[in-house]
Amino acid sequence: MNKSNYSSVSEFVLLGLSTSRPVQHFLLAFSTVFYVTIVLGNFLVVFVVTFDPHLRSPMYFLLANLSFIDLCFSTLTVPKMIHDLYSGHKTISFQGCVIQIFALHVLGGSEMVMLVTMALDRYVAICKPLHYLTIMSPQMCILLLFGAWAIGLIHSMAQLAFVVHLPFCGPNEIDSFYCDLPWFIKLACTDTYRMEFIVTANSGFISMGTFVLLLISYIFILVTVWKHSSGGLSKAFSTLSAHITVVILFFGPCIFVYVWPFPTVSVDKFLAILDFMITPILNPLIYTLRNKDMKMALKRLRSQLLSLRMIS
Repeated sequence: MNKSNYSSVSEFVLLGLSTSRPVQHFLLAFSTVFYVTIVLGNFLVVFVVTFDPHLRSPMYFLLANLSFIDLCFSTLTVPKMIHDLYSGHKTISFQGCVIQIFALHVLGGSEMVMLVTMALDRYVAICKPLHYLTIMSPQMCILLLFGAWAIGLIHSMAQLAFVVHLPFCGPNEIDSFYCDLPWFIKLACTDTYRMEFIVTANSGFISMGTFVLLLISYIFILVTVWKHSSGGLSKAFSTLSAHITVVILFFGPCIFVYVWPFPTVSVDKFLAILDFMITPILNPLIYTLRNKDMKMALKRLRSQLLSLRMIS
């Protein structure tokens, strides 16, 4: 993408979360600790699922890919924010802003589809247990994973197609710590009302539609289990509660940003922190601390590391 085809603006200034130096120092420490936790937690999930032969089921395959997407999603914005808070140099190039928007929507769209795929996996496991391994075969898991990334890519390309040729001649300040379409479009030197509506409607429809679809699927699973066995309802709800928590935390900010008609910058920033720093931490915590198989896998990993240390 050639900058001359876009605008006279060569970079954008990211105003960040606060102009107060004490608050910036707190945010620097807070975001650094949380990002290190995100990297270690999600990498641990991917590593354990990849190398532990006892975790070869479709559920853990999908969980590892969700952790990988969360790791990439957080890495897309948080290290840049940490650098800006540390250096005080809060700028991003025009091309860098466009690339960040593109990657953000690829990962966001892929995670939405991945969460739907995990709901499908839980439906088959709970409602059709005898056919689980047949339906959720390795080939089907690979196909679902490919579909998630493909849909995320198509969604992102469709979004950028609307705004890629907008003229930018100033101002160049974005009141956030990362680039996204709602703020990016507002800086264009032309009437963008129709463009904002199209882009917001696109992302809002996908976010809201996927969220409703997931809630309906979880309700359907619980009703199906209740009809067959009221005693199994509590177990099914316990299994699905982790998924429901992740879904609400991920989709809540997306729906608010793209659907709420009266956005406020302070609320948008807070919700962005939820998406980029809180949810990626909760995913490995929820799925590992509440899962017996993951706990056993972590114990086996610890035992192997201790034995290797003793040998060395």
